[in-house]
Amino acid sequence: MTSVVQKALVIGGGFSGMAAVIELRKRGVSVDLVEIDAGWRSYGAGISVGGATLRAFRQLGVLDRFLEEGAASDGVDACAPDGTHLARLPTPRVAGPEVPGGGAIMRPVLARILADAARASGASVRLGCSFASIDQDADGATVAFTDGTTGRYDLVIGADGLYSKVRATVFPDAPAPAYSGQGVWRAVLPRPAEVERCVMWVGPQIKVGVNPVSRDAMYLFVTENRAENSFIEPDRFLPLLDGLLAPFPAPLVQWMRGQLTADSHIVYRPLEGLLVSQPWSRGRVALIGDAVHATTPHLASGACIGIEDALVLAEELERADALAGGLEAFQARRWERCRMVVENSRRLGEIEIAGGDKAEHAAIMRASMMALAQPI
Repeated sequence: MTSVVQKALVIGGGFSGMAAVIELRKRGVSVDLVEIDAGWRSYGAGISVGGATLRAFRQLGVLDRFLEEGAASDGVDACAPDGTHLARLPTPRVAGPEVPGGGAIMRPVLARILADAARASGASVRLGCSFASIDQDADGATVAFTDGTTGRYDLVIGADGLYSKVRATVFPDAPAPAYSGQGVWRAVLPRPAEVERCVMWVGPQIKVGVNPVSRDAMYLFVTENRAENSFIEPDRFLPLLDGLLAPFPAPLVQWMRGQLTADSHIVYRPLEGLLVSQPWSRGRVALIGDAVHATTPHLASGACIGIEDALVLAEELERADALAGGLEAFQARRWERCRMVVENSRRLGEIEIAGGDKAEHAAIMRASMMALAQPI
């Protein structure tokens, strides 16, 4: 690494933050990571990934572990509610001719894989800790931490997610996350032999899908239109999810209904989005991932673009002659790709809520997949 960045702080130990740690350490940067959750936990069920994400995993050096502990396959089967097969959507092998075009894994498993790589990189990891203040000057940034210590850094990277404290501190005028009008249910179920790849059943208002996450497990996801972003009591999760699956007579969907129990790791999340106008940096503080471009899961690319941010940021800092130039080059490379994912995902949700033009929906999906297959 050039003298532009010799010591960096990453705030937030999610997927994009861990990726930033790994890539900066490869280039010899001294990196501190602080994560507010003392358990470094990752909540949720499964996460679907496309070929572009697998390509990013290869660069990070974690692809082999993903393939061992998750599941990868080619294509997505689209079906009618009764199970009639409508089409197999292609998923290009972006990560290499020997790597399937997509896959899925349990979120906690992926978090563990990346955490192991971040620790192995030699970075300093402090859990149960965040920042209290960031004071910048011409030569660096002094950060006061919630444990009473301080540190001095060439660059501070805010990777602390949708409700980023770094964003609120450094960019107080940035927009707030916006509710999309949809929510997603997820659960973990045994994987029958017939489920070889992602399968979706598309109803008039509800979309049901499954994706293998390991050799013997799969995760169920159900997208539901909800006009209001209201709290749902966890004791209602099981009956509500069962009711959403009831109108789908497909045999596999009905079999899944019978498998659902209180132990199926059922979770519900309202779908929110955010796109912060550039610049994504101010002085010696830069934002990546959901802190500046959170997306709904319609393109299965939210984690992807956050991890890609980390790869591109490390590359541009390495080749830069000055920090400002490196950050500008990073932002220039990331804007259009991230904008496309956020806005196209939002439009797909709008079409689903309105029961709109299926041809437009298919065209957006196709164009988005082609764009994501391109080099970053």
